[in-house]
Amino acid sequence: MSNPRITVLGVQPGTPPFRIVQIDGQVVGEARTITDVLQAAAAFGITVHDLDDPDTVRWVGGDKLTWTPRHSARAAEKQDERP
Repeated sequence: MSNPRITVLGVQPGTPPFRIVQIDGQVVGEARTITDVLQAAAAFGITVHDLDDPDTVRWVGGDKLTWTPRHSARAAEKQDERP
């Protein structure tokens, strides 16, 4: 199993929602977009050529396109069902 230097944790609720970014096991900031992840990596001297490469980035709780909490869709559906 690979041990990438960059880990992007699951989406956290917020306005807007965000994901915690870790580099070398240390929290370095929050990302609200893919660009934020790339900027955090660059700040630590890491050049990312492929965000889908598991040797480069570990995505937890969704992939690079996941930027909203999973429960949001279900919560919205339940609100729509209320009379």
